[in-house]
Amino acid sequence: RHVADFQLSIASITEDSSSNHLAQDLQLRAQKLAERLKCDAVVSEISAGPGTVNFTINRELLAKTVLQQVLKDGSEYGVKSELFSTVPKQKAVVEFSSPNIAKKFHIGHLRSTIVGNFIANLKAALGHEVIRINYLGDWGMQFGLLGVGFQRFGNKEKLKFSPLQHLFEVYVQINKAAEDENTKKLAKDFFRKLEEHNEEMLSLWKQFRDFSIEEYIRIYKRLGVHFDEYSGESFYQEKSQEVLKMLEDKGLLQKTIEGTGIVDLSEKKDLSSFSTVVRSDGTSLYITRQFLIISFRDLAAAIDRMNKHRWDTMIYVTDKSQSGHFQHLFQILKLMGYDWAERCQHVSFGLVQGMKTRRGEVVFLEDVLNEVRSRMLENMASTKTTKAIEDPMETAEKVGLAALIIQDFRGLLSSDYQFSWDRAFQSRGDTGVFLQYTHARLRSLEQMHGNEQLTDVNVACLQEPDAISVLQHLLRYDEVLYRASQDLQPKHIVSYLLTLSHLAAVAHKTLPVKGSAPELAQARLSLFQAARSVLANGMKLLGITPVTQM
Repeated sequence: RHVADFQLSIASITEDSSSNHLAQDLQLRAQKLAERLKCDAVVSEISAGPGTVNFTINRELLAKTVLQQVLKDGSEYGVKSELFSTVPKQKAVVEFSSPNIAKKFHIGHLRSTIVGNFIANLKAALGHEVIRINYLGDWGMQFGLLGVGFQRFGNKEKLKFSPLQHLFEVYVQINKAAEDENTKKLAKDFFRKLEEHNEEMLSLWKQFRDFSIEEYIRIYKRLGVHFDEYSGESFYQEKSQEVLKMLEDKGLLQKTIEGTGIVDLSEKKDLSSFSTVVRSDGTSLYITRQFLIISFRDLAAAIDRMNKHRWDTMIYVTDKSQSGHFQHLFQILKLMGYDWAERCQHVSFGLVQGMKTRRGEVVFLEDVLNEVRSRMLENMASTKTTKAIEDPMETAEKVGLAALIIQDFRGLLSSDYQFSWDRAFQSRGDTGVFLQYTHARLRSLEQMHGNEQLTDVNVACLQEPDAISVLQHLLRYDEVLYRASQDLQPKHIVSYLLTLSHLAAVAHKTLPVKGSAPELAQARLSLFQAARSVLANGMKLLGITPVTQM
């Protein structure tokens, strides 16, 4: 079946904009227009469809242009498209992942990590300067409790070797005693001393933070994620006092009868919408996400980043329950006179249900990574076609992560979804495993035929419908990148890559390289090479490391 390369809808160019054009009328106009248009060196065929004019590109030109461009641009294919020529290069700050020290790294943090990583990768690939920030929950009353807990149950050795696990255990233990008045008092004292920079307390807190970050870096590395800056709420204790003073000086801070500090966000200034910023006991609030409470630390962090990085856009990646929080944060910044608040953006995502490991609920990110790896190793062991791989552990991890990421990125980010290990790990169908399998297969095809850089290939012989389908799809890669850059949704790239893999799989069956005449074999090989190159580019944007063996 012949598919046109480009289509013009007649309805879109008709002067009168009423939507009730008769189908016959449009059909007639399409025919008339098609008859008046002439073919040239680029367009080899023009025909009328139902209300459309269809254009077919000269097949030889299509093959030549696309394949040359893909091989020439390599990892920058699609990015160099004229679609991006008018887009100004910007400096973007992306804040993502942001777990709380000593608390569970829950599945929301995992989503924030992979979504933020995708956004940062995409921006960087498009030539923007990107600063990746991890804003840790490393301050607040819970550190008073944790400090007391560590003095009671802690172990310096364990802290060094598995800080996340050990601090979590200590936190759980001390929480059981947290109702006890004496414990409460000790925790308050510990945190007060911490705020007063008592050396002993501060040194212990610093160990909690430093050892935790070291372990996070190691785990993020397994995920293929890195940060330029490990920031945290602790950085903004002093600066949050400056913010308080600014709010007071600008007359934005009001006191309620109970003594709580609030900022009026209503248009009529009738307190129909407000944000609470200071507790009645004067402590700067830690954000409790259920209520719209803005902490001075968040305000201070935004202002500080502007002063430090002079960014053009700042993106916060968190779950959608925090949308109201960020709306208020941006509103208050604007009231304070910071017009750049309009260039802040909250990218929110839905909740994942049903993500459990065999040992139960997910407590640490590492649990998820280990589960992904062990399940994939089992799958690989049970498959007849699995060859002996050099490093099965690492391959299993990369393929398993692809499965996880594709399942997460297939829909709109804002929608909730039910996680399923079985569905994610299917080798056929629209999964990350299928993408990795296709990439590995195309790579081994190249290796079988000597890996050479193909030059002076006569691609004019690529006339089969299955070859044309792959070429047409490769041609559209830039449009998909453009769409993703507009709404920051990974699903456009995911569905593009899945289709590319299906088309390449069909072509792999019907267009053999082995046993074909040398010229034809070379042409087909360069087609498969281009498909693999674009597949790898797209996977890397999504945060997936393509494997070469499976």
